[in-house]
Amino acid sequence: MAFQKVTAGRDSLGDFAPQFAALNDDVLFGEVWSREKQLSPRDRSIITVTSLMTSGIFDSSLSFHLQKAKENGVTGGEIAEILTQLAFYSGWPKAWAAFRLAKDIWAKEDSTPGPDGTDKSGIFPLGQPNKAFAPYFTGRSYLQMLTTEGVPIANVTFEPGCRNNWHIHKADQGGGQILLCTSGRGWYQEWEKEARELHPGDVVVIPAGVKHWHGAAKDEWFSHLAVEVPGVNTANEWLEPVDDEQYGKLK
Repeated sequence: MAFQKVTAGRDSLGDFAPQFAALNDDVLFGEVWSREKQLSPRDRSIITVTSLMTSGIFDSSLSFHLQKAKENGVTGGEIAEILTQLAFYSGWPKAWAAFRLAKDIWAKEDSTPGPDGTDKSGIFPLGQPNKAFAPYFTGRSYLQMLTTEGVPIANVTFEPGCRNNWHIHKADQGGGQILLCTSGRGWYQEWEKEARELHPGDVVVIPAGVKHWHGAAKDEWFSHLAVEVPGVNTANEWLEPVDDEQYGKLK
């Protein structure tokens, strides 16, 4: 997982308790949350939500970590089952308090991949984790090639917060890419232009030679079909990741 800079500690306590703020931002979120060898961010979210609920903490800390759990791929159905399980071990009133927060946070969960392996559009398979292109993505994505004959078409699904690096589709003639948005909410941006919000039914035509990126919104899954436009001597040039601060400003 790419390092995601956190400044909450410094923003709130930087002047009063700089050492605590640094430990919060750099160690807890900068190092512990980034350790995926044994536990995924999704696993860590579930553990953290469980700890906060059983401790009776229902302030902004629990709201933050419920939102983070959603961003890390925990579905509404899963969080409901988790909180129900916890109710029997940590207390019924605590579960009610946690449910009130979780219900609002998962209210828009209409684009999470379903149990049958398709996205919520119900049309195309989710595919496998996009490991081959993972070095060029921030966050996790999934890839399912729909056809490799004639015009290559792939179903690409981004988890919340996932986006690809800046890149350019190159070709001596023709080339480029067309995105057909099928579910969720995402973003597309060309170099030195404003980001464009994407929804199901949107179409993005990307000419060869244009530097750009695309991916999911911070709090929603996103899927699109990637249609490779035929051309002569086509190739992809992968560039730098999208700046975390600039991406974080997108609502």
